[in-house]
Amino acid sequence: MASRAKRRAVGSGVPLPPGDQAQRDEESEDDTEDDEDSDEEEDEDDDGIVGEEVSVDFEAYSISDSDHDGIKKLLQQLFLKASVNTAELTDLLIQQNHIGSVIKQTNVSEDSDDDMDEDEIFGFISLLNLTERKGTQCVEQIKELVLSSCENNCGKSVVEHLEKLLNDTTKPVGLLLSERFINVPPQIALPMHQQLQKELAEAHKTNKPCGKCCFYLLISKTFMEAGRSISKKGSTQKDVLMFANAEEEFFYEKAVIKFSYSVQEESDTCLGGRWSFDDVPMKPLRTVMLIPGDKMSDIMEKLKEHLSL
Repeated sequence: MASRAKRRAVGSGVPLPPGDQAQRDEESEDDTEDDEDSDEEEDEDDDGIVGEEVSVDFEAYSISDSDHDGIKKLLQQLFLKASVNTAELTDLLIQQNHIGSVIKQTNVSEDSDDDMDEDEIFGFISLLNLTERKGTQCVEQIKELVLSSCENNCGKSVVEHLEKLLNDTTKPVGLLLSERFINVPPQIALPMHQQLQKELAEAHKTNKPCGKCCFYLLISKTFMEAGRSISKKGSTQKDVLMFANAEEEFFYEKAVIKFSYSVQEESDTCLGGRWSFDDVPMKPLRTVMLIPGDKMSDIMEKLKEHLSL
């Protein structure tokens, strides 16, 4: 097992929705070839736990080489089929492991009835300084994705403003990445964001990579009712959007640039899921936000107010 520089509890006995476990990636298609008797037994077992509450403890660890596959899968969940080199992005996040954390389950039982292991990642948080990493393939691809989506959904003035900020080397922009499986409760986000802010402050103080960013760029997984359309004026009303990571609504409130674009054609059942709320079909989106760095303290206060256990 890789050594871990930091280890701390981020959720103690945090309950998941009744009958659910923290979502993990779909099993390979080969698993569907199991015999029908086995499937029927599993269905009976699932029926038996409906309404029960599963309590899971999580801890956060420094990012290490062994986390590569788990982080890459979560990045693919965010970028779907966009032309972003998620392998290179993962490598960059691992290289700067003084920034960011991964979430893992605490004390996984050896006789667990599934194939979960103690190094399985349920989520991660990190930040990549796009200004410092200018010129690397994945960074340029992310900037192109954001700008092209902005051009398709916003007015010319918004596009020009965003492009200017992304290319201003005197005001670094950091890509904030906070991904987790869908059934991991939002309360886990508070200590993760708090720790990240401490690490960024320390990096700035000691002149390590990342350091202080003047803006934070966040690409959030969001949804809206299938019958609605995305605003062409640059931003969509907050009450129209539903956030996969509920806490990201507070980032949206403080963003100086914000817009959404559809990923309906890119989503599938493995990465995107088939979404509905109260029997209302939902359209999957990505919502881009650019948040001034001096607004982060206000956002952290909101997170503490709403997510404290």
